[in-house]
Amino acid sequence: MHYWQALSQSDGRWRYSSDNPESSTFAAGLALEAFAGVITLASSEIDQSRINTVKNDILKLFDSIEKYGMYDGTFYFDEKIVGGREPQGSLSTTASVVRGLAAFTAVTSGKLNLPGDKILGLAKFFLGIGIPGDAKDFFNQIESLALLENNRVSTPLILSLPTTVFSLTKKDQLKVKVNTVLGSAAPPLTVKLVRAFSTDAKDISIIESKELQYDSKSGLHVLDVFQKNVDVGTYVFVFEVVLHESDNDKVYATGGQIHVQIYVTGIIEVGSAEIAILDSDLGSIETQKKLDLSGNNVVSLSANHLQKLRLSFQLTTPHGHAFKPHQAFLKLRHETKVEHIFAVGNTGEKFEIILDFLGLVDKLFYLSGRYDIELTVGDAVMENSFLRPLGHVELDLPEAPEKAARPPPPPVDPYSRYGPKAEITHLFRAPEKRPPQKLSLAFLSLTLLPLIGFLVGLLRVGVNLKNFPTSVHAIYAALFHVGIAAVLLLYVLFWLKLDLFTTLKTLGLLGAFLMFVGHKTLSYLASTSSKLKSA
Repeated sequence: MHYWQALSQSDGRWRYSSDNPESSTFAAGLALEAFAGVITLASSEIDQSRINTVKNDILKLFDSIEKYGMYDGTFYFDEKIVGGREPQGSLSTTASVVRGLAAFTAVTSGKLNLPGDKILGLAKFFLGIGIPGDAKDFFNQIESLALLENNRVSTPLILSLPTTVFSLTKKDQLKVKVNTVLGSAAPPLTVKLVRAFSTDAKDISIIESKELQYDSKSGLHVLDVFQKNVDVGTYVFVFEVVLHESDNDKVYATGGQIHVQIYVTGIIEVGSAEIAILDSDLGSIETQKKLDLSGNNVVSLSANHLQKLRLSFQLTTPHGHAFKPHQAFLKLRHETKVEHIFAVGNTGEKFEIILDFLGLVDKLFYLSGRYDIELTVGDAVMENSFLRPLGHVELDLPEAPEKAARPPPPPVDPYSRYGPKAEITHLFRAPEKRPPQKLSLAFLSLTLLPLIGFLVGLLRVGVNLKNFPTSVHAIYAALFHVGIAAVLLLYVLFWLKLDLFTTLKTLGLLGAFLMFVGHKTLSYLASTSSKLKSA
């Protein structure tokens, strides 16, 4: 134990060995687990001061715990890369600390003053990461939750809601069901709603505590309130767990007041919708039409650059309050697929947008013609968010000046690359001009005349075969002439069909053959001539 304690660091982390100066949070969990084993094997007279030193190291280690997020109270331990060792992830590092803490506190006596909110935060971390994809991480998660539920320091009690999204109509009541996770063997407890407030600054706030009714069949605490004043929106419910007195020696960590964000959704009523064409100077209405945004009716309008387009509508919650969605956009799409998007403003009682075409001619690129009108209204708590075509407007805009901006090219469909490609047509170069066929044939005849003259001369003069070798050397001489004929035939084939590489390979073989038989033939003729001169 003395040797191991020398490896501890001032921040509660530990070194793997005396040769490695870097400290590790994962190694701290291994050290605590090893200490628990040594204490189990040692006698009861072990020095208590060493155990107290390890307890102080644990407190220092929890001082360096990291917080996940700002308000949910989730804590975890992270690891840094230590030397050449494989880096440990947050899950395995936190599991190592929890395993070591549970093992150490199980074999030691006395109280370890660890903050209950940090023990609760560790349980929230393992519950909030979902199911890990790695089997080892999954084992660490399950084992750590089991150890936290049965540890000697404090057992975490976590409030959770089966769902945090509720649908609301004018006749519905809001029922919140809360259950406790971990600490299944906890003493009797009471769950209270301390207060609830809207994140949208609506007029709703509960100051008085309200106790949730416990349902013994489902094991859940049920809250049935806010029949009149809960409207669609985002709310924060603040709960508190109150433990009753019990003979159980366990210490429970409840985390104080717990904030739970709840989304209340509903059907938003759309009414008083109308679209109009106004005169630019006087503001008088030239054309006005009612719109049914819950249906599919469309309108047809026409305007010029001296007029305006006005669109207005109202949004009402199930409780009759004005509703302001996250998104409200008006889109104009030209027949050339050029789109323009405008944000619809809120005047308090209604949504309204006025498009002055005289000031928008540059943005519209002076493109006259048909523009399709489309309205988009959406929100996370609005169950009937919609994207509705309203019709079209025929715009008559002036001609574009020379320096006016040009409309952007149409967007390229990303799926077009998977479709059929355009046919590729290749235009070859025009063939060179050639002489007439008769002239070519006449030139060929002139080329063959020397050969014909040579053959006629052979027939008239005859062939002198007196010096033709005899016996075995006659074979070499005949093969030599056959090789010459083969070379001439190869030239003809190259002219007609063979490629250069095939011709060169064949010519190399014939050349070697001709060198051999030619050398034999010429050597014989030279020897015969030398003998005749000597005689």
